[in-house]
Amino acid sequence: MNTRKTEAQVLVIGGGIMGVSLIYHLTKAGWKDVVLVEKNDLTHGSTWHAAGLCTHFAHNATIQELRATSVRLYRDILPAETGQNVGFHASGAMRITRNPDRMDEFAHVAGLSAFTGYPLEILTPERVAELHPLARLDGLLGGIYEPDDGHVDPTLATNAMAQIAVQNGAAIQRYNPARAIRREGDHWRVETEKGVINARHIVNAAGTWGWEIGHMMGLNSPSVPMLHQYLVTDTVPDVTARMAAGLPELPIIRDPEESWYVRQERDGLILGPYEQHAQTWSIDGVPPEFGADLMPPDLDRVEHIITAAMERIPALGTAGVKSVVNGPITFTPDANPLIGPAHGLENAWLLTGSSMGIMEGGGAGWFLAHWMTHNTPPMDALAIDSRRFGTWADRDYRVEKAVECFGLQFGVHYPFEEREAARNKRRSPIHDEMLARGAVMGVAYGWERPNWFSTQPGDSATHSFRRPNWFAHIAREVETTTNHVSLADLSVFSKFDVTGPDARAFVETLGANRAPATGRIGLTHALTPAGGVRSEFTVSMLSDDHAYLTSAAAAEQMDWDVLCHHAHGFDVTLSNTSNDFGVLGLMGPKSRAVLAELTDHDLSGDFAWLTVKTLLVAGIPVRALRLSYLGELGWELHVAANGMCALFLALETAGKPHNLGFYGAYAANSMRLEKAYRAWGSDLTTERSPTESGLGFLVKPDGHDPKARDFTGRAALLARMNDPDRWEMVLLAVSGADVDPFYAHAVHDPSGIVGIVTSGGFGHRCQKMLAIAYLRKRGARDRLSVEILGTRYAARVLDRPPFDPDNHRLKA
Repeated sequence: MNTRKTEAQVLVIGGGIMGVSLIYHLTKAGWKDVVLVEKNDLTHGSTWHAAGLCTHFAHNATIQELRATSVRLYRDILPAETGQNVGFHASGAMRITRNPDRMDEFAHVAGLSAFTGYPLEILTPERVAELHPLARLDGLLGGIYEPDDGHVDPTLATNAMAQIAVQNGAAIQRYNPARAIRREGDHWRVETEKGVINARHIVNAAGTWGWEIGHMMGLNSPSVPMLHQYLVTDTVPDVTARMAAGLPELPIIRDPEESWYVRQERDGLILGPYEQHAQTWSIDGVPPEFGADLMPPDLDRVEHIITAAMERIPALGTAGVKSVVNGPITFTPDANPLIGPAHGLENAWLLTGSSMGIMEGGGAGWFLAHWMTHNTPPMDALAIDSRRFGTWADRDYRVEKAVECFGLQFGVHYPFEEREAARNKRRSPIHDEMLARGAVMGVAYGWERPNWFSTQPGDSATHSFRRPNWFAHIAREVETTTNHVSLADLSVFSKFDVTGPDARAFVETLGANRAPATGRIGLTHALTPAGGVRSEFTVSMLSDDHAYLTSAAAAEQMDWDVLCHHAHGFDVTLSNTSNDFGVLGLMGPKSRAVLAELTDHDLSGDFAWLTVKTLLVAGIPVRALRLSYLGELGWELHVAANGMCALFLALETAGKPHNLGFYGAYAANSMRLEKAYRAWGSDLTTERSPTESGLGFLVKPDGHDPKARDFTGRAALLARMNDPDRWEMVLLAVSGADVDPFYAHAVHDPSGIVGIVTSGGFGHRCQKMLAIAYLRKRGARDRLSVEILGTRYAARVLDRPPFDPDNHRLKA
């Protein structure tokens, strides 16, 4: 075995379960020239001391697939390949609760899991007792059972993957820490303790050291080591009695309300608490000597949780404590791993930051290996993409959010939930004006944005799976917008200028649609090589040599990478102007009258729908875009940040005689559903093509010059258009529900589950519950139903949008 390679196609930094999983999957995919360097020995850092829990429970299909892939790998594939057991115990697992909201959460996850093919069982208290006889039932409402869950020996699993990877050509260099990383020409130069390695690709899989390796790469990798403790008991008599009786291993049990998990460990038990006031460790750099080390026990911090666990499982109190494990695990600001391309860097990748490294590690390596070898992720990557945090995710942010996530490790995951730590990182110029008018803020990619407007000072959102407290406020905002005129702060958009002689040619080949004419606005979708939707850009051609592009807030770094990659060979200059411009939405039938008060420009005639012009409004230069995501007459007014407040105040004053109001993101969501407008990141993802998403009218694969229109993903898109297994996106009207649809609800017909809801809500103008859904059974129309929180409600496909289907209001 060659362990001293100095050239490689891929260099992976970090020998925990995630890094080793990557080299295992890369070599199985045919990339043999792979080197892994590890500071200490394999599994050192966090992997070796993990409790090894594996689950299928997840609120997101991609996260769930990472976990399910890990289980299959540990349970089935590795033993078959190596002939060795890697210590996987198929114990099953359950979560119990006394909280009605938690039962709603369980029902929601069970509905998603039925669609993805990993069925879970909602439990009654009696069924809890049947599955886990050592648990007391006092106060329990029920739970959820994950039959295919279990736990694995992390060291055995990691070493098994390393064995296969080396057999397939990979090299592993232990005790060889990376010291410096820089880009040289077309490769990466990594200085290690034992010499220089030049690699085409580098991967930060450093786990506990992930932030430090990211810093060497020139990246902000927002992860923080947090100390997590679990205790291992001596022999528990009730467990030995079960073993003597030949009974199966107890399922893992979690009590989210009390914030603990318990699993069987031979003839004893493991108890793992998650305290709300978590302890960070080595935020700015891990001690050089740290390897397979632990911290001293600190059980006083978690004594109250241990007491609660003993009350639920009295057998815990019948045994002494054999050992306490207190070691670091990494948390990102949202507790999801960082997987995917490193922003702004060629052939640099991240595979780090997982607080659930064992349960996600096997699948995470598969996911990134596919992305690297196919230049596209195997599933929607938004929840884990390493570019979902920008430079605004500074030290304070990553620390505050990591502490919050650790403390809410077992928190209820509500739809549209907004958490409070590390807020106000990005604020628009009219942030304070919005607050003064009753805005209740949410966050989008670090930006504070109005979600809704309250009439009660100091009001805040109460989260629920049922109808929330903002429902009536949204109805008011929609009514004002529909009958009068409303303003919105839309500054969260990502914004880019493309200038230069090739600006039009650049846009012409950017995505599935052609470039609009000068002075016009179009929508184009940049695709993955597999033909899925990577980005959605609103394109305003200000002139033949100047295109102005806007996209979703959360896509800023991803879309910048798309634009920079596409720019090769074009004579253009790209500018990220996201912080330079503010955006005001002026929407409603009275919007023209309000705007006319402040400009001399003719707002009818040549200012038709999907037209862009540069105007003076209240003496302030504005890029005025005649378009609306709400289906109403209106304009987006893009203005230099330093002029936004003055423009806002002028519009507000001019609008008062017209009963001007304000609307937020939630009202916008309600109104766009009534127009069947798709949303990037939920309805539009890399998994589905624009034609599957119902956007075939925006697909122009040929254009004027077929050669000029050879955009990324074109061949795959054309193939998918004729694929008999392609999916279909539809708008559903849901009947009889006492709860509004939101997302991840299974769609049924008499044959079984045929689709999944990607977004939904109540349409206040049409008074219908609406859901946008993918049907994997195209053409399904017979007796459709949507399962929301465990109950099925009748649904029918709407062939036309229920509000103004002919766009009379939009084009007025």
